[in-house]
Amino acid sequence: MSDAVIAHLADQRDAILGRLNALLRIPSVSTEPSYAHHMDAARTMLLARLTEIGLDDVQLLDGGSGQPAVYGSWTGAPGKPTLIVYGHYDVQPADPLELWHSPPFEPTIRDGRIYARGASDVKGSTTIAIETVAAFLAVTGGCPINVKLFLEGEEEVGSPTARKIIDKFRHLLTADAMLSADGGKASLAVPTVGIGGRGCTGVEITLRTGTKDGHSGRYGGAARNALREISALIASLHDDQGRILVADFGADATPISNAARAAAAAIPMDEAEYLAQIGGTRWGDPNYTVRELTTLRPTIELNGLWGGYTGAGSKTVLPAEAHAKITMRLSPGMSPDKAMAALHAHLRAHTPKGVTLEMQQEMGGTAANSLPEDHPLLRIALGVLQTIHGKQAFPARAGGSIPITTIFKEMMGIDAMTFGLAMPDDDVHAPNESFRLSAFDEGLRSWPMLFSALGGMSKEEFNRR
Repeated sequence: MSDAVIAHLADQRDAILGRLNALLRIPSVSTEPSYAHHMDAARTMLLARLTEIGLDDVQLLDGGSGQPAVYGSWTGAPGKPTLIVYGHYDVQPADPLELWHSPPFEPTIRDGRIYARGASDVKGSTTIAIETVAAFLAVTGGCPINVKLFLEGEEEVGSPTARKIIDKFRHLLTADAMLSADGGKASLAVPTVGIGGRGCTGVEITLRTGTKDGHSGRYGGAARNALREISALIASLHDDQGRILVADFGADATPISNAARAAAAAIPMDEAEYLAQIGGTRWGDPNYTVRELTTLRPTIELNGLWGGYTGAGSKTVLPAEAHAKITMRLSPGMSPDKAMAALHAHLRAHTPKGVTLEMQQEMGGTAANSLPEDHPLLRIALGVLQTIHGKQAFPARAGGSIPITTIFKEMMGIDAMTFGLAMPDDDVHAPNESFRLSAFDEGLRSWPMLFSALGGMSKEEFNRR
């Protein structure tokens, strides 16, 4: 069944690329209120495409606040598994703009890649998922499985409205599993399938040392400087090698098993090459490998730090206020609330007398998610990739977070597997984000093959484990 669909997608490749480029030209940045009309434009385009390909119940799922999800379904395969097919239409901000080699919202093909913000995260894979459904409907009149497309608009800000949307539209969102177009490959050397990621939560802190800025000649050396104090506070989170020094942070984490460490080691990784991709140097607990640090261990990271004067030239000022943004990646088993409480306690304990500290949670906390090792999604996906690549494929945990997978598991009891196509060197979230055309072409084969293989199982067989 998939051969004819793959041939159809190959025939339509240029048209599909054109639709992807049109979506990439929309700067659908969810974190910036000024981009609201662009978010609406992305939704309008997706609604039109889902309607055009013949899906049912095409609509916006509005949770009453935040960004609605785009939904459409095809459920004409009785007795077959039903999958939520997940993607998202929002993207990260493109800043810093001056580091892009081509405009971030004008997709540009060079050296076998599409360069644009959102190309690999995750409009490329989302487009492939949609076009796979479209091809099955066009070629065979139906899909091998029942499909419910759920395209979110808030993934890049932690999915804060997702729980409201799911609670309101539970009747539409029942399924046997989730197949996520988000996520990506863990290695350039071997094919991988995503079986989970770390949890995530974040906070913005504001530190004040006075009621107003002072002249650094008049007050410098005699009064506290807010930038100095916040720098010392941030530095207290880790030792010189990168071990986290926050008491009780990660105390609830599931102990890392020998099997988990062996699975991480099975995926080839050149640590020096990995760090060279960003011109970086080794950091973190030396008792763990880089892959273990980035997939199995928790983190506390400073994402932004500002205060005082940052314009051109000099301003001799003693800042009274400074700010920082911090995010935490959470290992399996960790509670976002407990992680946040541990961080709060540490920061308050290390804030000097006379200095005030305010903390405001920036994103909805989500726990880590894991796909059971015996899940049929994993077994079938590994087989598909082995067929395509002619070598063994491996299950892999991701270092990033896809909050929706945890939320659907907690609220609907639905397990999730990521089948995204982003590669480790795609510069996701950074300037010059790209999506390999080879990955695009692989997706036009692997997604139809996966659908067809899943269609070979009954709903009962799929859920029997």
